[in-house]
Amino acid sequence: MAETIVKIDLSKSAYENEQVHNRWHPDIPMAATVKPGDDFILECYDWTGGQIKNDDDASDIRDVDLSQVHFLSGPVGVEGAQPGDLLEVDILDIGTFEESNWGFNGLFSLNNGGGFLTDHYPDAQKTIWDFNGIMTKSRHIPGVEFAGLLHPGLIGCLPSKEMLKEWNEREKALYDTEPDRVPALATLPYAETAHMGQMKPDAAKEAAKEGARTVPPREHGGNCDIKDLTKGSKIYFPVYVDGAGLSVGDLHFSQGDGEITFCGAIEMAGWIHLRVNLIKDGMNKYAIKNPIFKPSPLTPRYDDYVVFEGISVDEEGKQHYLDVNVAYKQACLNAIEYMKKFGYTGEQVYSLLGTVPTQAHISGIVDIPNASATLWMPTGVYDFDINPNAEGPTKQVDESVKVPIAPDEK
Repeated sequence: MAETIVKIDLSKSAYENEQVHNRWHPDIPMAATVKPGDDFILECYDWTGGQIKNDDDASDIRDVDLSQVHFLSGPVGVEGAQPGDLLEVDILDIGTFEESNWGFNGLFSLNNGGGFLTDHYPDAQKTIWDFNGIMTKSRHIPGVEFAGLLHPGLIGCLPSKEMLKEWNEREKALYDTEPDRVPALATLPYAETAHMGQMKPDAAKEAAKEGARTVPPREHGGNCDIKDLTKGSKIYFPVYVDGAGLSVGDLHFSQGDGEITFCGAIEMAGWIHLRVNLIKDGMNKYAIKNPIFKPSPLTPRYDDYVVFEGISVDEEGKQHYLDVNVAYKQACLNAIEYMKKFGYTGEQVYSLLGTVPTQAHISGIVDIPNASATLWMPTGVYDFDINPNAEGPTKQVDESVKVPIAPDEK
């Protein structure tokens, strides 16, 4: 049996655990150290550190303190790892806790994080998903059950001092172009809620002033939210500090490509079983700037989809030039309007786009002026037929079942 080298207690605050942290900084001490070839288990809080409850009230989504996230297990030091190496990480297994066999999906309010479609859905809402082995379904969205594709939303290595400085400078420059924007253009360092692992209090206080927030993905990996990084996959991370400093968190039971609701997967607490190895000087050997990965042979098999297309013309009819962001937004909105014909609310479909293992594709990016993006909805997750037919759609779901929504009154 692999050793569990980072343990958590869900009944206690993540701030009490020195084996976790919620900022990126090169001086955070290693929570544990392993050797190349070792495999080990890390236990992980959900990304909010337990702020969201298993109930039918979305006020906790509305009021969540996003300056606390994400709580990451680690950093794990790897003996012999040096800047310029590649850290090879095998995801061997991922699981849930017996005492916490549920997860949540949230649509964040416009004034607290927002989401991809926040201009259409500005209020906070959540759906609770119960786990039954590899299967999941929600009491808030009838007519759907599917197999999870468990994966870490966030995994990466510590940055160097030079890289941390670069992150902070470029993100501050972006933020300063529109400092009053809601939601903000970037999440800048915020010392008040930083948790710096085993760092001594005086050093932690100073480091927290520049510690990078964990919200975006960056060159080291981080919050990439790639649903296919499930058990059986392999990731190659650039190493920027001695020991590498591998950290993991934000475990997902399932997610659609893009995680478009921001809190867009089925978020969960759980554990992850990893194995590490080193490729010395691998960054130079393979010209690596960002992580690369090999997907798992273990994925849910869906062979029938309804595919929704969007082009780079927004909902107001404005033409954009090869804008994939606009095109994918239109694909998502088209999918929502289609699925509403079966009796779902827009909020229910929006949640489904973040939780069901949908696929997102850039389908065309050369035919000026319209880029084409597609959203692939697997038909097999529903207990009724969602394919178009001559008779037209019929109401299939219990319309008395609603998603808890909290008006933006924070």
